[in-house]
Amino acid sequence: MNKKWSRLLGALIGVLIASSALAQAYPSKPVALVVPQAAGGTNDIVARLIAPAFGEALNTSIVVENRPGAGGNIGTQSVARSAKDGYTLLLTINSAQAINPALYKNPGFDPINDFVFLSYIGSTPYVLVAPPNSSLKTLADVVAVAKKRPGELSYASAGNGTINHLLGTMINISANVELQHIPYKGVSPAINDVLGAQVPLAFASLPSSLPYIRSGKLQGIAISSAKRSPLAPEIPAIAESYPDCVGEVWIGLFAPQGIPTEVARTLQTAMEKSLAQSDLKDKLISQGLDLSPVPANQLNNKLKEELAKWKKIVKESGAHLD
Repeated sequence: MNKKWSRLLGALIGVLIASSALAQAYPSKPVALVVPQAAGGTNDIVARLIAPAFGEALNTSIVVENRPGAGGNIGTQSVARSAKDGYTLLLTINSAQAINPALYKNPGFDPINDFVFLSYIGSTPYVLVAPPNSSLKTLADVVAVAKKRPGELSYASAGNGTINHLLGTMINISANVELQHIPYKGVSPAINDVLGAQVPLAFASLPSSLPYIRSGKLQGIAISSAKRSPLAPEIPAIAESYPDCVGEVWIGLFAPQGIPTEVARTLQTAMEKSLAQSDLKDKLISQGLDLSPVPANQLNNKLKEELAKWKKIVKESGAHLD
């Protein structure tokens, strides 16, 4: 063996030894769990519920860090550019990871090539809500009014390009109507204006809308999951009338592409162990999450399917952000 190949072989062995040592020692310090959305949202709530159990399974502490901005792009970019050592992870929602690449000209990250999709946590649907005294009691009522007065019936969302917004686009396409979209800066102000009857309809996540529905301050017209939620079985699924109208927010755990394989496996195993704990499962289910698992070998396919699905709907909506 000549000197050149000997040096290359030595370097390769050195890399393998270093990688193995890292995996064996991992984790030796706290792990940052970056949430690229603001505190108080569904993803932030889930992150803080998961963190103690996840940390216990990893035998370290998990520090939840909110890095909001640009629809989730800022926090997502920061993780993509972080060290590939498993100490900076991303807990994010599909609106950031699967919709932003179609919504923004340059989101600053590649959802497939910049990340390893480690674990799927769960999903929760959205609810089309109205004030309790509204004459719009059913989805059929909404469609009938929208057909009678095209472009006059409006709905509020958490902002342009959000799933809340795009669900209205999906109904417009499937029912051949023209619901008028009113974007807000977050779901809370949108719900507030529905509570005050200043806007007739809104799409809000099940966790954020369920307390208002149960207290009678809002009525739930239809839900965006493929079937009815066990937390609110009285609310029909939109898919009962329009099978293609299914859109949920789901939460996934990601790491920067390039982390050692053994570290990725350690993280996946720890998350599986965490989600198997009955007390954590109960807490997540109470937040409206469906914890139906997605096998690790299907995660990338799920993300690719979502990217294709939302790209088409974003195009139909005409939404775009710089």
